[in-house]
Amino acid sequence: MNKVILANNFSQTICVPCIQRQQQQVHEWLQGYEKDCTPIYSSVDIRDAGFKIAVVDTNLFPAGFNNLCEHGIEDSISFIKTAINKRVPNTKNVLIVAEEHTRNTWYLENIRILQEIIQKAGFQATIATFFTNEPLFCQQTANAIELETAIGKTVKINCFRRILEKIQNKQMHFDLIIMNNDLTGGIPDALVQAGIPMFPSIHAGWHSRSKSAHFRHTNELMQEFAYMVGLDPWLFSCLYKEVQNVDINSESDRQKLYTQAKDLFEKIQSRYDRHHIEDKPFIFIKADSGTHGLGVIPLENPEQILELNRRKRNDLSRDKAAQEVTNFLLQEGVPTIHRIEENPSEVCIYQIDNNLVGGFYRVHSGKGSRENLNSPGGMGFQKMCPHSDKYGKDCGIKHDLNIFDIYRILARIAGVAATEEIKELENNKP
Repeated sequence: MNKVILANNFSQTICVPCIQRQQQQVHEWLQGYEKDCTPIYSSVDIRDAGFKIAVVDTNLFPAGFNNLCEHGIEDSISFIKTAINKRVPNTKNVLIVAEEHTRNTWYLENIRILQEIIQKAGFQATIATFFTNEPLFCQQTANAIELETAIGKTVKINCFRRILEKIQNKQMHFDLIIMNNDLTGGIPDALVQAGIPMFPSIHAGWHSRSKSAHFRHTNELMQEFAYMVGLDPWLFSCLYKEVQNVDINSESDRQKLYTQAKDLFEKIQSRYDRHHIEDKPFIFIKADSGTHGLGVIPLENPEQILELNRRKRNDLSRDKAAQEVTNFLLQEGVPTIHRIEENPSEVCIYQIDNNLVGGFYRVHSGKGSRENLNSPGGMGFQKMCPHSDKYGKDCGIKHDLNIFDIYRILARIAGVAATEEIKELENNKP
């Protein structure tokens, strides 16, 4: 069994006993926020530098259920049953709206596992997608296509428009839609026409969501948390700058980014000095909206923005739907001290209605501890058991339970922040 190796011991900056002493108070504080419906599911990326532990990304449409251990999947069944019935009582039929990654066999395995979890919870579960990239499929007589997943299993994907026709003709009925499609390209009319309750909210897709808004809510909550445990909130959060209306290929706009990055580097260095941290600050530049680790570039100094070559500018200028990116996030980089077989790794926590169902360590053999690990060419996953105290010797990666409790708290805070973020998006909808 693999074990997580820490490159160095935790400094006294992160006071684990401080958090443990206030754990009951923190739990009650979080429960107060969690009385609202938190996201039906989420995944939270956490980077642990030893001198600080911070949430660096929160995904409302997680696509790694295939990376959960068997005990996490078992927990998911009871949690999804409660979450669905809380939102739409007496639900019988669930429609899962998938991404259009029909050639990504690992994504297909993810969606198959998600369907299996929902079915084992006692619901009928059907998978559909829009087949925007393969429009001829929906014009054919077939209603669905069977595809093979990465482990040789079969998953059936329906054409959403055909499903919609059957709904409108009273031939099919669904009580609830679970979105596993992040709607980067916008809200399809067919989704609106379906008129079915949708979770996560249709307004929480990347067509309207922004990372900067999420971190604004997250950092506000981290201030409350840090006050309770008597620590600097920076130890659990990332400094960032949102820069809007940027043409990355324009020299003057890159100068604007440079100015903001220079200010951010100075602010991070000030925190390093305050906490006597000898490491050198770094940041990431990325699209303010988007996912899948696309167009995420680490910068060791602000001048690198002025020196971006054409390939890197191209990576930054388009999202996964090939839409132009004009709003950017400059985000404090958090190095990772985790190593698995000498390779840098980071924590990814999975939650259903803010309840822990496990997660995994994202590992990359071709990247360093100050780089984006969510990128192709050497990325792998090691399962993390939510019950490692009981099954640790036989299931997933062995980890320090005291530190894992901190990760769990931070993931719950990120889930609450996402709840506040979705409320804001729904209140500001057109």
